[in-house]
Amino acid sequence: MSKERDVAGAMSPRKDAQIDAQHALELAVFAGGRVTRHPLPAEGRVSLGRSKENDVQIDESSVSRRHAIIHLGARLAIEDLGSANGTRLRRERSAGPTTKLLELQLEPGKTTELAVGDAVNLGSTLIVILPREGAPSAAAGQAPGEPIVRDPAMQRLYALAERVAASPLSVLLLGETGAGKEVLAEHIHRRSPRAHGPFLRLNCAALAESLLESELFGHEKGAFTSAGQAKPGLLETAEKGTVMLDEVGELPPGIQVKLLRVLEDRKVMRVGGLSPRPIDVRFVAATNRDLAAEVKRGAFREDLFFRLNGIALTIPPLRARVSEIAPLARAIAERTAGALGRRAPALAPETLAALEAHPWPGNIRELRNVVERAVVLAGGDTLLPEHLLLDASAPPPLVDTRTPTSIEAHPAEVAALAGPLPPSPLPPGPPRSAEPAGGLRGELDAIERRRIVDALEQCAGNQTQAAALLGMPRRTFVARLSAYGIPRPRKGKAKG
Repeated sequence: MSKERDVAGAMSPRKDAQIDAQHALELAVFAGGRVTRHPLPAEGRVSLGRSKENDVQIDESSVSRRHAIIHLGARLAIEDLGSANGTRLRRERSAGPTTKLLELQLEPGKTTELAVGDAVNLGSTLIVILPREGAPSAAAGQAPGEPIVRDPAMQRLYALAERVAASPLSVLLLGETGAGKEVLAEHIHRRSPRAHGPFLRLNCAALAESLLESELFGHEKGAFTSAGQAKPGLLETAEKGTVMLDEVGELPPGIQVKLLRVLEDRKVMRVGGLSPRPIDVRFVAATNRDLAAEVKRGAFREDLFFRLNGIALTIPPLRARVSEIAPLARAIAERTAGALGRRAPALAPETLAALEAHPWPGNIRELRNVVERAVVLAGGDTLLPEHLLLDASAPPPLVDTRTPTSIEAHPAEVAALAGPLPPSPLPPGPPRSAEPAGGLRGELDAIERRRIVDALEQCAGNQTQAAALLGMPRRTFVARLSAYGIPRPRKGKAKG
């Protein structure tokens, strides 16, 4: 079985060879208008909080610096660490035709047992432990972990990738953000002679240069102040496997030089080391930049470009492979509904038409966010166009907001109600329609408005960056500002 390690969310060491793929878990964090996923170890402790020192950092204002710990092993459990806004466990219980939503406020310092699929609120941020995805999607009649490939151009691309996989060539994957470069990289690994070795993903843009060098190449004891013991680098841990260098165009010049030496000599020198160590790994690099143009302007080393570019494979954007949108959307909807304990909703013909007509600037990543949100918002068994919120000016659809008895809710409301939010520092916007803003719809409006405000604060008022952080097109983001009455930051007035 292939081993994986996600460097962007580095956490406790895991013995992947001992994990059955069917029982591997991941943590889904619904925050900032998007969903992030973090692979979980088979056993141990995973800390959650706003501080960078946590295993999983959740940079949301309602989350404490050290908020909670997930305990993994023979049983799953969660422990609140005395957080300011508390930790609440939300669990569905069927009672006849209705679904009762039970909410439990966790007592600080005590562990509470969890089940896969339970919804937990850290402040106003929702987290769920789910079975880990083998690949972004799977369709009916398709082996788990296999990508959906329907478009003729993609079929030719994957056929070429399988031939390349059998060779020792370095591979350069080109394509827009969210187009599926990571999926293709993992497919190449699974089809290669290294399939039983580790598959290591490294986001080159995620770490500062000083950290990147130590993480990539490792360090010896005493190499710097906090180096209390020797640590092998990520390239060493990927021995006889595949290393994916994502966002390789973001590598600092100093690291480019050292990586070139590794590619040429197949040896790494640890920070503070005296002699190089041999490694046996295959490199698959990926970027959304035009590396040839970067070479011309002097931002990327030409010799490194040639070393990485044993063969280049270009992934077309989602808008160029419309035939894949419907099966991808169905697979995402099925998986999301399963995580919420519901039957997979059908997609109405007009919904599919709307999805296929959308330009998808964020590609599959944007499609996933749209469909996951639609499954949460849909109150019935069918996803309708209004659930997609593709129209920038459209308000969230009306959902049944009858006053519940005890705490009763439709399953669709469970993930949407993320708990109370701190008051916005900006004045409340005008109502988006003449209808009352109470109930679930008002909650949804408040959640989205709060996330937009938070994104603007995180990006110092830069609307383009805030839109990217939320995974929505800038046009849609600007329309949301107007719809919620959020003042547009003026140039030069943003916080430094």
